[in-house]
Amino acid sequence: MNKLITNRNLIIVNFAIVSYFILIGLINFYKIDFVLIGVFREMLTIPFLIAQIVFLVIGINYLIKNQKNSLIIISVLLLAICSIITIGSFF
Repeated sequence: MNKLITNRNLIIVNFAIVSYFILIGLINFYKIDFVLIGVFREMLTIPFLIAQIVFLVIGINYLIKNQKNSLIIISVLLLAICSIITIGSFF
């Protein structure tokens, strides 16, 4: 398991999740309404939401146990802010 979670992999996954939710926010802001975009949004939102929570926990554990790289800190911080905004939008 530790071989799969490296600095590079964690940063890529964190930025991919944050980018997905920023893209969804931009699509809603500009009111882009294409059927294909809606299909992908519906299929991917719940898996990305679950992955957001899972990788936030993994990222925090990784920061506690391993060296602290500034890019990892930024990616985990952005993921935490994105999680707060995403989950906060439900209430």
